[in-house]
Amino acid sequence: MHHIFTHVPPVHPEKKPRWPQPLQTESVIELFKRCGDFNHRSIAVGLDQKETVSVCWLDGLVSGDMISELVLRPLTESARTEGLAAERLAALLLRGGIYAYTVQKRTRLDDVIADLCHGCCAIVFDSQSLALCFETRSSNVRAIGEPTLEKSLKGSKDAFVETLRTNTALLRRRLATPSLKSIESSLGRKSSTRVSLLYLEDVVSPDLVREAARRLDTLDVDAVLSTGELEEALSDAPRSPFPQVIHTERPDRFAQYLSQGRVGLLVDGLPIGLVVPVSFAEFMKVNADASQHFLIASALSVLRWLSLLLALFLPAVYVAMAMYHQEMIPTRLLLSIIEAKQNVPFSTLLEVLGMLLSFIMLQEAGLRLPNPIGDTVSIIGALIVGQSAVEAQVVSPIAIIVVAVAGIAGYTLPSQDLASAVRLGSITALFAAGLAGLYGVGLFACLLLWHLGTIDSFGVSYLAPLSEDHAGALRRLLLRRPPSLRILRDKLLHPRDRRRQA
Repeated sequence: MHHIFTHVPPVHPEKKPRWPQPLQTESVIELFKRCGDFNHRSIAVGLDQKETVSVCWLDGLVSGDMISELVLRPLTESARTEGLAAERLAALLLRGGIYAYTVQKRTRLDDVIADLCHGCCAIVFDSQSLALCFETRSSNVRAIGEPTLEKSLKGSKDAFVETLRTNTALLRRRLATPSLKSIESSLGRKSSTRVSLLYLEDVVSPDLVREAARRLDTLDVDAVLSTGELEEALSDAPRSPFPQVIHTERPDRFAQYLSQGRVGLLVDGLPIGLVVPVSFAEFMKVNADASQHFLIASALSVLRWLSLLLALFLPAVYVAMAMYHQEMIPTRLLLSIIEAKQNVPFSTLLEVLGMLLSFIMLQEAGLRLPNPIGDTVSIIGALIVGQSAVEAQVVSPIAIIVVAVAGIAGYTLPSQDLASAVRLGSITALFAAGLAGLYGVGLFACLLLWHLGTIDSFGVSYLAPLSEDHAGALRRLLLRRPPSLRILRDKLLHPRDRRRQA
């Protein structure tokens, strides 16, 4: 594992090389023994038998045409390379004797193996114990497509893909400035997954960059194949169910976060970007707000916050009022509830809990099955099962209405990770309501606020801007200001340059 910042003291001492053998062709062949996609050829330089080099690559990761035209062909041109000793030949290739656009001089076997596994072609000089690695990566990757989760009517129509270099290029098109820094390294003892830490040098706080790099350097795992390992390293409270890392598949949203003074992380093999630091309010925002009138965006923001409260507390409040506080329900509504509950054999807590779990199971079934089947299962389950349960007098109609309203409100939340945490919280609040009525719901709300208040994300309070000692904190949370008034960047991020417009 390579440390991203050498001046940041690593938690773990620098490890010894995994393969301490000398850099020779036999060592490379031995390591890739029984690897059917490994290929190597011994090439007589300039068709002269005086000097021979070995060319190694992994089939499928490289382009065969590039190796043939950019590497093998220049090596065998007698007019350029015939009669050259190994030392002079290596110097010639470094100065442009090979037509490939990148070249790395390697003297360690570990570095050569890493380059081969990332789509490079290596020319090994056994007599010099060195290798020259040229990037000949294959272009057989998924094409850039439209976002599937973060759709926008007025935004761009491209999304991140699984190739790191393509993703950084998409970002460069949005932020065409040399202050956009991209520091790349490898994580994972087995996977050697390439990651890129990105930030705007003239905007972001240097302490934030150093802290993010330090946490990535302490990550010591076998493989980085999903976001779970990275999220745990970047989260201040990894045991909390609430998300502490922003996920986005949109390059424009990723660039917007960087321009605010945050740092982002792109991972080779993952079509999403990760952004820190975050607050709870960031998970309630959508990228489309920037493309809408500020009054419309403010109204939708208030609606999302109201939906959050409904999804979290509506089932629990209904259970508390129906079981302990019937005097709070209007008389006509209470009579309707009593009439619907007369032949239901289960308590209000059990029927609402059962409907909530059924709703979650239907949602999971719709996500896991193929699209046509998943949509059909969700519709059939919601209609047939719900209607049959009411007709069989297993649950009351009011319980189905409450659960349905809470479920629909949960669908309005922009973040799926936040929606999952809210579903878990709603079930916990339901048990609290069944035990102590509205007093239990109030206690749950207090404990929830206390828990959220104890979370920090790289020094930023998770409840910001509500945690600020500022009179307009609630207004900033719910409403969106006109573009002409958004002059300064958020001071909680400690940006170098607070002014975002003249």
